[in-house]
Amino acid sequence: MRVFIRYAIRETFTNLWRNRLMTLAAVLTVAVSLSLVGAALMFKQSASQASVVWEQQTKVTVWMSPKVDAAELSAVQSQLSTSPYIHGTCTYQTQQQSYQQALLLLPEAESSVLRPQDMPSAYLCVPSVPTDASILISTFSGQPGVYKVTAPTNAIHHMQQTIRVMQFVAITLALTLLVSAIVLILNTIRLAIFSRRREVSVMKLVGATNWFIRMPYISEGFMQGLLGSGVAVALLTALHTWYPLSGNEFHLSTSDLVGTSIVVVLVGVLIGSLGSAFAIRRFLDV
Repeated sequence: MRVFIRYAIRETFTNLWRNRLMTLAAVLTVAVSLSLVGAALMFKQSASQASVVWEQQTKVTVWMSPKVDAAELSAVQSQLSTSPYIHGTCTYQTQQQSYQQALLLLPEAESSVLRPQDMPSAYLCVPSVPTDASILISTFSGQPGVYKVTAPTNAIHHMQQTIRVMQFVAITLALTLLVSAIVLILNTIRLAIFSRRREVSVMKLVGATNWFIRMPYISEGFMQGLLGSGVAVALLTALHTWYPLSGNEFHLSTSDLVGTSIVVVLVGVLIGSLGSAFAIRRFLDV
């Protein structure tokens, strides 16, 4: 067994150097293909992360009447605190805070006639999911002491449609690129092995077993996949570092990059190893 392992390792690196042009072609094929697949996966992660941020920024505002009494205010607050459709706790905005906000938003001609006691107080709530906004509107509209309940329902609808389209596009692109990568890598490995078909025939004639012949090629494919995926990881790291998404909701953390890189490396070595095993069995009849 030890002799067999030494032989497989020696033959692997010998073949990689002897057929360095084909090795370079296989490594570049793996690198380019898996870079595109990794970029598509990162795009999907970015879309998912942005959707979480957008959901957290979606607010339902329960405007209270300026003349609301303490009992009505307490009743609404109690309902909001126990509602299963609200994420976390609602923020209370006083009449004075509403007045200050109006001064910033309205023209001076309109804001000059406002008084703090005429402004409504409000509860600012984040729904558990954006679709819960409509439930909160129907629940609290018309309650005693409630002036109006507002939420960006149109924006929520467009946001959900955008997220669904982005995730569908990312998944479809990743799967398409992965299939293309597999086909390209298998074809490159097949050509590399086909160019050495006479070596395999000679080894068969002298009595070498199938696995004795296969192992150097499988380990060679493993190394090609590992090198190619390593280049792909370097390209993805450069994309993550240089692409101007810092501070944006689409920006991925280092842990997201590491997770994507692990997937890329595993796919690269798996395709390289299985591609070599398949190519030598299917196309050289070993």
